Amino acid sequence: MPTHNINGVDLFYDQTGDGDPILFHHGYTGSHDSWPPIIDQIKDRYRCIVMDGRGAGDSAHPDEGYTIEQMAADVVGMADALALDRFTYVGHSMGGVIGMELGLAHADRLDRLVLVAPAPADGIDLPDSFRDRARRLWLDKERDTLIQERLALNARIDDADEIAQSVDRALSVSQAHYDQCWDALVNYHKGDRLAEIQTPTLVMAGAADGLLSDNLRDFGRLPNATLHVFSRVSHGVPREVPRAFASVLVDFMQHGVVTARTLQKALLTASR
Repeated sequence: MPTHNINGVDLFYDQTGDGDPILFHHGYTGSHDSWPPIIDQIKDRYRCIVMDGRGAGDSAHPDEGYTIEQMAADVVGMADALALDRFTYVGHSMGGVIGMELGLAHADRLDRLVLVAPAPADGIDLPDSFRDRARRLWLDKERDTLIQERLALNARIDDADEIAQSVDRALSVSQAHYDQCWDALVNYHKGDRLAEIQTPTLVMAGAADGLLSDNLRDFGRLPNATLHVFSRVSHGVPREVPRAFASVLVDFMQHGVVTARTLQKALLTASR
């Protein structure tokens, strides 16, 4: 199991393919398991790298360092270990917020930025009762309940075995990851700074995801971004529509940000 010691923590990574590098990062309580169906379709074009954040997946479980800023620094540290001067970053959910931080603090390392159903840039805002119940289910390892609830909230996947894989990964994260990453997502409030991100950015969202409104608001703040919303898709975008996801990602890698503004600018340039 390959690891690099990044900022004092052994972090899992894997890579395959050749070409421009793309680094994939998972969400809260997730792991690299979400990405192989995507990577299998694009590894003939790109160097695809997955990593597990601290306390999750196959990475070590330190007691601290679970801030968005530190986890963004871990991504940069992994890029350094892999000798990547620049790379495209793809982050899902919490990984999307890590991507926002990369765009703000480490833009010189990014070629492109892909935010997949990202958690809100102004912080998660949910009742304490929601958090308390979710934490109790996790602490008590209520696997069957968690599987059934994820199935009910999933717009596309109806295979309990497939959902069980993600639940088992969630149950395996460290206590520090579970508690402190949630706090980090609650306390991250940099929505008013998204206008600073000039990196070409793609926001992917699910039309059936409870975060859609937040995703649309954050997309509207990004000055150099394009948007793709998948119909009848909930929060687990990479797992739910891997073929469509790969197609949209490749299109973005090839063409970058294409909007009415960029088309008009190209027209004006061509007419001179």
